[in-house]
Amino acid sequence: MTAGELTVLLAAVLCCIGFAALVVALVRVLDSLRQLRAEVANLRAETQPLLVELRRSADSASAAVEEARHDLERFDRVLGSAEAITDAVAGGGRVARVALSTPVIKTAALASGTTRAVRRWRRRGTTAEVRPVRRRSA
Repeated sequence: MTAGELTVLLAAVLCCIGFAALVVALVRVLDSLRQLRAEVANLRAETQPLLVELRRSADSASAAVEEARHDLERFDRVLGSAEAITDAVAGGGRVARVALSTPVIKTAALASGTTRAVRRWRRRGTTAEVRPVRRRSA
């Protein structure tokens, strides 16, 4: 055997060993991929019911939010109506107070003055003359 043939033979043996190592590595990768596929299938089987439940919950929450939005709009309308009624009542109260305050004050003053006069008249007797009332200075 010549040196060239020995080199070719050695290269062929090394290539066979490298090829065998590559085959072993690829078989191990293939086994790992099979295990990974099994785990992914298992994960899908476990998460599928959870995803369905999550979708149901999201739909339910969406419906609840929509109902709350509707209730909030209705409450806003009611509050606006209550504010309008309050403003109307407050305005009517001011008008009534302005319109009735002067006659009520005059009536109260007349009643108070009449009561004082009757008390003085009773104290002094029916024959005594009624003196004018002196006002106190404030």
